[in-house]
Amino acid sequence: MKVKKFSKRAGLSPGTLLHVGERKVDDIKISIMDYDDAHLREMDVDTVEACGQFTKTDSITWINISGIHDVDMIQKLGNCFYLHPLVLEDVLNTEQRPKMDDYDAYLFLSLKMVYPDADYQTIRYEQISLIVGPSYVISLQEVEKDVFDAVRERIRHAKGHIRKKGSDYLAYALIDLVVDHYFKILEELGEKIETLQDAVIENPEPSSLAVIQTLKKEVLFLRKSIWPLREIVNTLTRGDSELIHEDIIIYLRDVYDHTIQIIDTIETFRDMLSGTLDIYLSNMSNRMNEVMKVLTIMASIFIPMTFIAGIYGMNFKYMPELDWAWSYPVLLLVLLGIFLAMIFWFKQKKWF
Repeated sequence: MKVKKFSKRAGLSPGTLLHVGERKVDDIKISIMDYDDAHLREMDVDTVEACGQFTKTDSITWINISGIHDVDMIQKLGNCFYLHPLVLEDVLNTEQRPKMDDYDAYLFLSLKMVYPDADYQTIRYEQISLIVGPSYVISLQEVEKDVFDAVRERIRHAKGHIRKKGSDYLAYALIDLVVDHYFKILEELGEKIETLQDAVIENPEPSSLAVIQTLKKEVLFLRKSIWPLREIVNTLTRGDSELIHEDIIIYLRDVYDHTIQIIDTIETFRDMLSGTLDIYLSNMSNRMNEVMKVLTIMASIFIPMTFIAGIYGMNFKYMPELDWAWSYPVLLLVLLGIFLAMIFWFKQKKWF
């Protein structure tokens, strides 16, 4: 996870349209699902002007746009649906925190979708913007992924209440799917943390430290994404907006409970990673202590032997022991005796 840079917008006036973030797709795809309890119409269009015909209909219209790097296209979308320039600015700024704004005629929500990459090694993030009107929902994604495919299938097969409810229920279904993806990521993350803990306890390696830091960054970003989302859902459950009907609030409360559960899990993972780091540092310290212990024991054994060898290594002329016939083997036996005595003493002290 890289640190985001926000200096690109410095000095610009509010409402200036400028894409901030990485361009993740080449082509923009616009899909439309227009439905009611009895009818469903699906289509792909090439221009946002074609979406204008659905601004005032009795049915519910879901417009999904994949790719938001085209500033002109976003400007035309705003003209078709009479969106405030600040909304368009927030859509193009993919590096902001999740938020919600109530513009009376519509609601604007900015969320963070999380999903694993192809090899499930890292977490990818995508900003998803939702514009909820009286009879329409506009979702804007950075990439063309089937993250909302489950909702599309429910609409196609008229499963549950989605075809019988309004745009607020569709918005709830999309928010609920975003929250459910956090659970999938947390399952993968939990398995990684448990595996890492076992590896650190059994055989800590320097590479484990890099893995711990990477996981801590991912958990931190998840926390920064889900805390504002909790506040967004909590605001929706209060029923302050006329676009959210009373019968939808109970569903939003369920999503709110899920966000609380996710936050609790994230906090648990933070504690586990902090504990894993402590275990790693303790094991590395213990390993160093064992090395120092061995070196200290070896030095302690050879210090008296070195002392004796140093005495008889002096070049004094009158040293009577030098003329003894058995002086050399006797000295070796003395050194051996010192060695064995030191070993016995260390074992009595249980130093090894």
